[in-house]
Amino acid sequence: EVQLVESGGGLVQPGGSLRLSCVASGFPFSDYGMRWNRQAPGKGLEWVASISSESSVKTYSDSVKGRFTISRDNAKTTVYLQMNSLEPEDTAMYYCQWADRRGQGTQVTVSS
Repeated sequence: EVQLVESGGGLVQPGGSLRLSCVASGFPFSDYGMRWNRQAPGKGLEWVASISSESSVKTYSDSVKGRFTISRDNAKTTVYLQMNSLEPEDTAMYYCQWADRRGQGTQVTVSS
């Protein structure tokens, strides 16, 4: 059974940082690229970042480029999203995704 379990969200002030984690199981994690998406209240799902299976290729949406960093540890079957310089517009539920599967999400709220 495929499982994706996100964690690390929370309430943070503008300009702050958070590190999200997603532990994956049930599929050969090291063979596949992974993605982070997010969904803000009342909006559709937005792609945030992707990473290739061996971390050689990392891509970001324009809205987070230069502020967020995606990484992974294949030994721990975990993908990370380091988020710096957070803005209120980053407030959303964040999901990691493999193929058409995603986890339950972790809430990020940026507010003073």
